[in-house]
Amino acid sequence: MLNNNCPVDKFYICSCFCTDNIFLENYKLHVRYVSEEQFKWDYKKILGSIGCTTVTQFDVVLQKVRAEVERRKSLSVKSEERTAYIQKHYIPLYPHVYHLQEEYLAPEFIQIVQYSLSNSATLDGLLKLIQSETARVYRFPVFTNEFCHKLIEELEHFEESDTPKGRPNTMNNYGILLNELGFDDTFISPLRERYLSPVASLLYPDCGGKCLDSHKAFVVKYAMNEDLDLSYHYDNAEVTLNVSLGKEFTEGNLYFGDMRQQQNPQMALSQCALTVHSATLMMLQVPLSETECTEVEHRVAEGLLHRGQQMHGALPISSGLRWNLIIWMRSSQERNRLCPMCNKKPTLVEGDGFADGFTKGDVPGERALCVLH
Repeated sequence: MLNNNCPVDKFYICSCFCTDNIFLENYKLHVRYVSEEQFKWDYKKILGSIGCTTVTQFDVVLQKVRAEVERRKSLSVKSEERTAYIQKHYIPLYPHVYHLQEEYLAPEFIQIVQYSLSNSATLDGLLKLIQSETARVYRFPVFTNEFCHKLIEELEHFEESDTPKGRPNTMNNYGILLNELGFDDTFISPLRERYLSPVASLLYPDCGGKCLDSHKAFVVKYAMNEDLDLSYHYDNAEVTLNVSLGKEFTEGNLYFGDMRQQQNPQMALSQCALTVHSATLMMLQVPLSETECTEVEHRVAEGLLHRGQQMHGALPISSGLRWNLIIWMRSSQERNRLCPMCNKKPTLVEGDGFADGFTKGDVPGERALCVLH
């Protein structure tokens, strides 16, 4: 059964948020920036080997990286400003979609959750109710088609308004941060706590699934002449839910590879044929040509649940438009030991709301097991 006695007063971010995992879209590379000297030392040869060959091109990259660092430093303040403006000025098209109701959920999903909460629930029993796509990537219906349609109409209504909007992350240019729009307390939190946590506790007990105590939720949009695809990456999460909301689109399947820590940095080095600083090794992506990936179809109203540290991406859509709901679910019990983004003991920095899911001190064992059977 679900035990809601996992109170956390305050969440934090890791200081690496302002320095690490900065994505260079033109070069499909994640980089780290501490200083100009460090950046040149770590990345000038690597960038040169993949097309950044002139001084002007490198200066453009440097400007973009610096701008992203500054954006991240001011993110909390800017987000507060946007949230306050939205609350004051934005009039929702469908106010009811901001409050989770069980009628919005697919009957199959309710059955899966009820089973997961039962005293007799086992992993083998749960796997009979959901579809296993590849190594620990699972598919199941989440919402009704009617709800997906209403939610998209609400999102498009907001998108067309003149209210300020925040970028969901460094890799997606088009989308909406759901906490700023007002979905967190009345929709995403109860969805995580009452419905997703019991399922994740059975599927992912070894990577935080038993105590998912925070999240970051956003929607991303793929459309012609906008973002078409999403490069190979991993999430700042212990467990991720990705739901295709619609509308009409063709292609755009997801693909999944290995867990990030299982990747061999020497494969990336052989691709670059360079000797680089050791701090750079963890930032290199294994080329997709040298990685075995499984392609998974994304179907409207269905969710794909996977480990956040599993490498994955999205192939380009060839027509139409697709909205995806993404929920990065986090376990402070796991990430307090090791930041999943910098692979170090987190250095905590003040943050707002759920921040990046870190907490001060270890979670006592009696509180850590948030989902019990």
